[in-house]
Order: sequence, then structure tokens, then C-alpha cells
Amino acid sequence: MAKMIENNHSAISRVSAGAKRWTGATVLGPSVVMALPVIGTVSGALITEGGFSQALAQDDKPKRKTRRTPAIRAKVFEKLTEAQELAEAKKWNESIQALDDLRDKEGRGKLNSYELANLYNMYAFIYFSKEDYKRALSAYEEVIKQPDIPEAMEINTRFTIAQLYFIQEKWRQGIGELNKWFDAKKRLGEPIGANSYALRAQGYYQMKRYNDALKDIEFAIADYKGKGKVPKEQWYGLARFLNFEKNNINRVIDYLEETLVYYQKKNYWLQLASMYGEKKRDKDMVAAMETAYVQGLLDKDKELINMAYMFLSVDAPYKAAKVIHNGLKQKKIDPTAKNLELLGNSWRHAQEVKRAIPVMEAAAKKSDKGELWARLGNIYLDNDEFGKAANAVRQGLKKGGLRRPDTAWLVLGMAEFNLENYDAARKAFNKAKKDENSKKYAEQWLQFMEREIKRQKSLAEDA
Repeated sequence: MAKMIENNHSAISRVSAGAKRWTGATVLGPSVVMALPVIGTVSGALITEGGFSQALAQDDKPKRKTRRTPAIRAKVFEKLTEAQELAEAKKWNESIQALDDLRDKEGRGKLNSYELANLYNMYAFIYFSKEDYKRALSAYEEVIKQPDIPEAMEINTRFTIAQLYFIQEKWRQGIGELNKWFDAKKRLGEPIGANSYALRAQGYYQMKRYNDALKDIEFAIADYKGKGKVPKEQWYGLARFLNFEKNNINRVIDYLEETLVYYQKKNYWLQLASMYGEKKRDKDMVAAMETAYVQGLLDKDKELINMAYMFLSVDAPYKAAKVIHNGLKQKKIDPTAKNLELLGNSWRHAQEVKRAIPVMEAAAKKSDKGELWARLGNIYLDNDEFGKAANAVRQGLKKGGLRRPDTAWLVLGMAEFNLENYDAARKAFNKAKKDENSKKYAEQWLQFMEREIKRQKSLAEDA
């Protein structure tokens, strides 16, 4: 009996899996999920046959008014013990019947306040064990209605009531009871643990009292750190969410950096990179993503492609190319025309033209538009493969869909010029100069080509 009734901070933790989970702001995309930590009480004070409770003795401290708690009579104690033994055997109905018999035989008028408190406390435990939280709550409320029960029993029961309200998503009532518990603990000069502040913070969060929630969760984190303990992962999640809601991006960053010291997870690196981006800290953003990449945490197509684009944004095309290349090799990136184009362009910008060509060839063959063929032609031109350049550009012009046809005509003109196909080159440059964007450049090429033709003719005549 003593074992069950004494421990006021254990059993409700078993329901934590069934407690309501909250989903906060995505912050960057991944959701911040935090489970409600339910820690609490299933029973009141320790009762002993024929005397005051142990809890009463604990109440006998300096500056605390002692309550004159009545004793539990032997016959009542025996019935409560019987009910407890049945409950321990999970014979719930028989246990409830034993309590009913005690209540009906003796009657409320014959049971003293402390006996009634323990009677309802036992009811509450049984209902809680059956996950009948509504009846458990009603029973616990009957406990604290009894006069002259040990103050410790009242305070601990009130904490349990608060948690049961939370389980039922009755946040306002839960906060109300929890605040009464806080007030009682402060009045008695007893310490309040970080877990209790974190619990209240979640209640405040559910009520959208974000300032109050932030104050409590930051206290919980600071309390743990001050004691050399690692703050719980979900506490950091709530602190990040609340600061994000207040647009305190620097604080979000601080908490993410701190979180990653203890909890190395992909989402946190992604969130940190995004927050660095919000503050225009591009190098830090890329560094955060690269750290996640090196650790093998980036394994999705979009994540790897995003990593490549980040490398390109800081003029690291070789790294970008390696990310895409390895992703394709490991089959983490789909070999679509767009992805192959990204790889080809990355190799090209990294001055790895020979590696860019076969990739762009594959990309062009997968595309139903001419754009990639035109770009392939440009790469061939850079590699002095003029015949291939001309053929690729013509293929692109034939397929159509080019963003800049004038540029394609310029490339074709240069390729044909180097092949000494001057009529074809002249035709291509004349096509290009019809667009104002390329007119000046095309005319320069036409002038240069005519001079070159005259020079070659002169050399031939002198020979």
C-alpha cells in the first residue's frame, strides 16, 4: 500500500506516449515536433495504519503551518490495502468494488477527511491505469476537496490534476492548477524543477501565450545548463519556435547552434543553414549545409541539388559538380535532363570542359527542346570542336524553344567561320544581328570575317 500511495511523481510518465504532440512552425521546412512531457503523480501521501502520514511529518518544517491530519483507522486501512492489492494484480473491477464497499458501508459521513482523500486517491489511480482520464481527474479533484489532508498530498495531487487537464487538452484549466502548484511551492520555499517550467511552457504555448511560454522554456534550459545537465531536445525545439514567432532570428540561430552540440540531426543543419540565409550569412549557410553533406546526412534528391546550387553561389563549381556526380553515381539523384544540365554547367564553370561534354550530350538527348543542344554547341566551341559545335547548334535551332536564339546564331557563325564556311557564317551572323542584344557583336564578327577573307585572298595572290 505504501509503495503505491507514496510515490507521487511516477506513473503518469507512462502516458507520455499518448499525450498530445504539438507541431510548431516549420521554420525552414521540416516541422519542429515536441512531445508533451507528462511527469506526475498517481497517488497522494504515504499512509500508515493508526497514525499521521509520513507526508505530514515532511510538512513539519520551520515556517510551515502544520495541518492536524486525522489518522486512518485500522479497518479502513485494511480495505484500502485490499483494494490496492487487487489493483496491483490489475483486477480493476474487483478493486473498484472493494472501494465501493468501503464507501457505501462506512458512508461519507463516517469516513474522515484523510480516509476519504486516500479512498478517492485509490479510485484515481485505478481510473488512470485504465486510461479513463476523465474519471481519474474527477477523483483527484475529490482528493483536494478534503479538509486537513497533508499539504504535500494536496500540492502533489494538484500537479497531477494539471497534467491530466493537459492530457485532455484543457490548457486553461491545466495552467490554472499548475500555477496554484507553483505558488504553493514558492510559498513553502521549495525548489521548482526545470521539467515543471517546461511543462507550463507547453501549456502557455497551446494557449498562444508565447511570451510566457518563452520565459518558462528559457528558464528550463538555463536551469539545466547551470547544473551541468544537457537540456532536453524538445525544449530547444520549443525555444526555437517561440523565438522564430517573435522574429528573433539571431536567437533561433543561437539555439540551433547549441542544439547541434548535443543533437546531431539533419533537420537542425538544414534549419541552421536556412536561418543563416535569412541573415545573409552566405558562407555560414554553405558551411552548415556542407557539414551535413560531409556527414552523409543529405540523402534526398532536392537536398543534394540544393547543396550544389549553394556551392555555385559561392563560386565553388567543382564542389557543386562533385555533389551532382556522386549523387547520380549513388542513384540518389535522378538523371533528368535538368540535373544533367546542372552537372554539365558545373563542370564547365570549373574549367573541366572534357568532363562537361559527355554530360551535356546526355542532357541534350533527354530534352525535347533545343536549349540544351545550343548550350552543348557552345561547349564544343570552347573545346575547339567546331564541326560538332555547328551540328549541335543547328539541332537546337531546329528543335526550337531557345531562350536566346540570337546567341545560338552567333555560336553557329563562329563555328562556321573557324571551319572556313564563310557563306554559312555570314548567314548566321546576319540572323544574329536582327536581335538588338547581339547586333553589335554580330556586326563586329562580320567585319572581322570580311577582313580575314581579304587577307587570305591577298595571301593566295602573292603565292
